[in-house]
Amino acid sequence: MDLILLDGRSLTVGDVVSVARGGLRVEVSPAAAERVNVSRTVVERALTEGRAVYGVTTGFGKLSEVTIDPGQVQALQENLIVSHCAGVGQPLDAEYVRATMLLRANALAVGNSGVRLTTLNTLVDMLNAGVHPIVPEKGSLGASGDLAPLAHLCSVMIGRGEAVYQGRKMDGLSALRAAGIEPVRLEAKEGLALINGTQIMTAIGCLVAHDACVLLKTADVAAALTLEALRGIPDAFDELIVSARPHAGARESAANVRTLTKGSGLTTAPGEKRVQDAYALRCVPQVHGASRDAVRHVVSVLGTEINSATDNPLIFPATGETGDGGRPGGAVGGAAGGTIISGGNFHGQPVALAMDYLGIAVSEIANISERRIERMVNPALSGGLPPFLVVRSGLNSGFMLVQYTAAALVSENKILASPASVDSIPSSANQEDHVSMGTIAARKAREILWNAACVVAMELLTAAQAAEFCGPERLGAGTRAAYDLVRSRVPFLEVDRPLTPDIEAVRDMIRSGAVVEAVEKAAGPMA
Repeated sequence: MDLILLDGRSLTVGDVVSVARGGLRVEVSPAAAERVNVSRTVVERALTEGRAVYGVTTGFGKLSEVTIDPGQVQALQENLIVSHCAGVGQPLDAEYVRATMLLRANALAVGNSGVRLTTLNTLVDMLNAGVHPIVPEKGSLGASGDLAPLAHLCSVMIGRGEAVYQGRKMDGLSALRAAGIEPVRLEAKEGLALINGTQIMTAIGCLVAHDACVLLKTADVAAALTLEALRGIPDAFDELIVSARPHAGARESAANVRTLTKGSGLTTAPGEKRVQDAYALRCVPQVHGASRDAVRHVVSVLGTEINSATDNPLIFPATGETGDGGRPGGAVGGAAGGTIISGGNFHGQPVALAMDYLGIAVSEIANISERRIERMVNPALSGGLPPFLVVRSGLNSGFMLVQYTAAALVSENKILASPASVDSIPSSANQEDHVSMGTIAARKAREILWNAACVVAMELLTAAQAAEFCGPERLGAGTRAAYDLVRSRVPFLEVDRPLTPDIEAVRDMIRSGAVVEAVEKAAGPMA
């Protein structure tokens, strides 16, 4: 598939990744285009009839009581975009901007936002052409959605702001002209529809959740390799154990370790070296599995959010006005001509809670991974491995600082994992008196994931080094593939050298999915 049709209803997290990172093209589906056109007629009728409609014929937030003259409707929408460009901080990476543009377009394609189809298509054209607005990452409270960052994104649509096009930073109008795209002259409701939503937090969330799924599989690989390097006992991964407490994630993680270590000559029986392993080995299914179940829940929340209308007010055409069922106005007390309802779908609480949950879940993966690193480098715990996994320890420090750095990242994650969603602060003269902090939660989850990927990379490096002293030829099929992949980029540590390049090389393997791909090719699919 080389094209995604946006219909507002069937986008997946995988689609988001494909567009954000793979450059997949998108178009608005015919059915969605029809819904968008019909909902626009409802807005135009409201204008014709002189109805007081929030954000259409009134000001915004606390200024919703101020009536706007019909002749100033266009200025109102443009002023909204310009005034809300108040974000600060580093610009979001292009992949997050692309994901946001996709999600904003899909939300408009639901057909409840009242924009013109030409406006929606301009956003799609920018995405396909690679016009990437510069969006400062800080400034959102997560309700009324991601106002400030979305304003920066959409300012380019009207020829304002800044963007990157073909690797060059330029003003928004120049970027549009270079790409052959006409700027939009916003009409009633459109400015509000473009910036009132949860797409920044959700875009970050989709990419982080996808990467978390890859990391969880890789963490099972690292744990399996460590289990063998420490001559661990595989009984704790027996199907009988995890079936007695049948959480799906635990069963999946245990099955992965069994698959990866199949045929191993390094694992041991109870009593051969010890009666049972420490928790960091024995409880891998329970810890990794709980994080798997948490991430699964987060993906489900995101799957709903990315196919939702999240602005305000929402437009509901009257029954029979849409070509495919639509959203009948009569169901919400509307009359002929449709219904416009103010509500709170812009509030980011569902995503905020999910992102905090994701951050906690990923943080735990790093916590237990660091404990396994410690068991390998500490001669009091490693069962005979040389101190810090280097032959001439003392003269060489070996992997001492790998554990040290992992401990630092784990400690940082403990601070970052403190939930953002329990906080709120009023804004807009107390009209917006409860906010979600969802974008802060998403950004924190992104940072936690980066730290955790580094820690798991360190475990893979450490376990590969430890396996050298046990006989890597005795590893299971899956773990041997992981060992070989690491060794393809990182040589055995004979004497001290800077380890940062080694850590970064393995972390890049994790993010790209290369570790999972290698072990699945050798040992079969992982759960």
